[in-house]
Amino acid sequence: MTASRQPERPALDPAELSRLYADIAQKSGELVTQFVERGANGKPPGFSDDLGIAQAFFEAWGKMLSDPFKLAEAQVKLWQDYMTLWRNSTLKMLGQEAKPAIEPHQGDRRFRHEDWENNFLYDYIKQSYLIAARNLHHTLGNVEGLDEKTAKKVDFYTRQYIDALSPSNFLLTNPEVLRETVNSGGRNLVKGLNNLLEDLTRGEGGQLRVKMTDTEAFRLGENIAVTKGKVVFQNDLLQLIQYEPLTEEVYARPLLIIPPWINKYYILDLREHNSFIRWAVEQGHTVFVISWVNPDERLSHKSFDDYLTEGALAALDAVERATGERDANVIGYCLGGTLLAATLGYLAARKDKRICGATFFVSMIDFAWPGELEVFIDEQQIAALEKRMEERGYLEGSEMATTFNMLRANDLIWSFVVNNYLLGKDPFPFDLLYWNSDSTRMPAAMHSFYLRNMYLRNLLREPGGVTLAGVPIDVTQVSVPAYFISTAEDHIAPWKSTYAGAKLLKGPLRFVLGGSGHIAGIINPPAANKYCYWTNDELSGDPGEWLESAQQHPGSWWTDWGRWIAQRGGEKVAARIPGKGKLKVIEDAPGSYVKLRVDSKKH
Repeated sequence: MTASRQPERPALDPAELSRLYADIAQKSGELVTQFVERGANGKPPGFSDDLGIAQAFFEAWGKMLSDPFKLAEAQVKLWQDYMTLWRNSTLKMLGQEAKPAIEPHQGDRRFRHEDWENNFLYDYIKQSYLIAARNLHHTLGNVEGLDEKTAKKVDFYTRQYIDALSPSNFLLTNPEVLRETVNSGGRNLVKGLNNLLEDLTRGEGGQLRVKMTDTEAFRLGENIAVTKGKVVFQNDLLQLIQYEPLTEEVYARPLLIIPPWINKYYILDLREHNSFIRWAVEQGHTVFVISWVNPDERLSHKSFDDYLTEGALAALDAVERATGERDANVIGYCLGGTLLAATLGYLAARKDKRICGATFFVSMIDFAWPGELEVFIDEQQIAALEKRMEERGYLEGSEMATTFNMLRANDLIWSFVVNNYLLGKDPFPFDLLYWNSDSTRMPAAMHSFYLRNMYLRNLLREPGGVTLAGVPIDVTQVSVPAYFISTAEDHIAPWKSTYAGAKLLKGPLRFVLGGSGHIAGIINPPAANKYCYWTNDELSGDPGEWLESAQQHPGSWWTDWGRWIAQRGGEKVAARIPGKGKLKVIEDAPGSYVKLRVDSKKH
């Protein structure tokens, strides 16, 4: 048999090749110059350890060096793993069957390209990296004698370091990138440099803001956030949207949604097929949602008290004026759920029973175990953050976005670095990632209070631990029926923490655990038939015991919540048209507050 020949690629014209490399050199020079000018503002770069990373690793190395036996033990284990790799690789090279010394974790998408397994060299590079990564993570992640916070910081940033050094992130050790470079004659690298320069231009102060999606592909109110409604109320902090009915009759009791002000509300109204808001309207609810302002320095003084009084309470008053109904059901999502818990504590102290049913989407009330976000919460880091916020009057949205992205760095950072900068591809239009990149600022006073009193001191769970608008808040006195939906893979609001917070309330409680994570587990319409959810009416003291005896159901939790909220909706009345009550229409949904992008000046 004649060996099949690969088709010959046309040679690049020497002049074209010369122009190609000249373009690379020019753009590389521009990149370095721009980075130095914008990152250092013309001054020599200085060292700062505001996050306490260097200090944590100095402590870890000190502990390791004080126990040379354990260090030697780790070195021997690394040597043994590499000997296994050498042996198996030799057998494979000789054409014999050999089990890999180590395999990527299930779901690790960095090594999906077939060459990572079929090509001997790349398979060896992959396994060598995974062995070194496992050994380094195990060694630094198990240093004895460190306090808990330092140990978690070392573990987290060791993983960040390991992820950054993955061979998939570099040209010569990524087979897919190398093939694209050869096939395109290096044009992918030129395009990648252009993408990198553009992302640096979009970032504030020389920060790199990796573009995750085509931001020009979406227009609010046109192909995203399209459920029809009207803005019927607004103040300094919010616009209140009332949605047009899709049924002839609706439940008498309206439904108010309090989204987090860390992000924008339209995560609940992306497209028609995955819009929770539209689905709730279709179920016969009169739906209102708060669209928070994207604050600047003029609102730096706004506090958590203001988000209670001018936010949740003002919205409840407006809903009553719009519908004539005193009572309402309320949903709080993430930080919006924390505010909802504080609102319920405030209303309970004032004997106000206007909220009849409270739903918490992945919301924490007890912050004893905040998951990996704890790495960013200590006195040193909060003080440094307060200093930066004091200069500007707010927390820049991109800083919070970067923090969340670091929790899933391979999926939300490095995959886009490879796609945009090495492969030279444009990001794919994706509604969820468009929302994720549409970050919002936070007023300095509010965010400082939130970090110190919720995360650092965990005072919301304590009776009278925090006082808002002059009222000591005691969530243990809240007797409103509550529905908690949490998700099994949540990195931001771990479900065992939300479970502990749910048990603080004393009213009738339904706790449901959904599949997936903080966003995908919530935006899970029934028609998609994805994931599953668990229910258990017996809320034992231990969340593990609760899950062990819970019943698993296929599909979306939306239908379960739909049945629960319908029982608290009251009688059916004629559908309500926005603007026909005491509140008049200000403008069409999605309103003007949500359209302000932090990076709008850059587009």
